[in-house]
Amino acid sequence: MTLISIGRLSDETGTKIPTIRYYESIGLLPEPPRTASNRRLYDPHAVARLRFIRHARDLGFEIEAIRDFLGLMDHPGGPCHHAHGLVRQHLEAIDAKIAQLQAMRHAIERVSPNCPYNRVEQCPAIEVLSDHALCPDGCP
Repeated sequence: MTLISIGRLSDETGTKIPTIRYYESIGLLPEPPRTASNRRLYDPHAVARLRFIRHARDLGFEIEAIRDFLGLMDHPGGPCHHAHGLVRQHLEAIDAKIAQLQAMRHAIERVSPNCPYNRVEQCPAIEVLSDHALCPDGCP
């Protein structure tokens, strides 16, 4: 089994060294063994675990959900219904965020008409953004 340094772990996973140390400090990555000169050494399991964490973060999962996933992975013979529940919760949160972003987009489209003026003092977009009551059709 080949052990690698934190720098190589960073390179192999695309994760910055301070982030790796943070994940160790909050228990997502186990503390690695150290050399006599106190250098961290990581095994292939740590590489795979960090890749999982990184991918889950890239997909927007919160730290606590990732902690739950890792706990499930530490018991591979257990049922996976909890993992499916975490994924479903995340999908619902994504759908809610998409709906919120679409509502924001629609509201911004309504407050940014084609401006026939040249001067900021006559800008309807700035006027509407300055006073919520002027928002057409009741912006969110």
